[in-house]
Amino acid sequence: MRCMNRNKVKFFYSLYEGREPITDEYGNVTGEYDVKHGNPTEGYANISAAKGETQTRQFGESETYDKVIVMDNEAPPIDEYSVLWVDTVPQLNKDGSLAVDEEGNVLTPHDYIVKKVAKSLNNVSIAISKVNVSG
Repeated sequence: MRCMNRNKVKFFYSLYEGREPITDEYGNVTGEYDVKHGNPTEGYANISAAKGETQTRQFGESETYDKVIVMDNEAPPIDEYSVLWVDTVPQLNKDGSLAVDEEGNVLTPHDYIVKKVAKSLNNVSIAISKVNVSG
């Protein structure tokens, strides 16, 4: 009953693939890294409307999050390094990559990040928080 198909809504997720060092205009490594994620993938899950008191204890008292995604055990391998599009739909190119403008900025950046993943015997709960990302 937790993961009935009629309760599921569409969202997109992108899994963490690694990081690359950033270099300056002279080719020197700056010490900063550019995080790389895979192409957005469509998924369906039960997504809560907002944070609730009964859900707070599920991830601990100090963890702050905005929504909870609940999926059955056949959930994709979403972890704390994944990014999500819940309230927006990403604009994609024909090859499945994110569409960018002339300056290289993503047209529809992700709007949620994963705060915590809680796996149980029958389902997976994912606490997510809304973020504002520019390009």
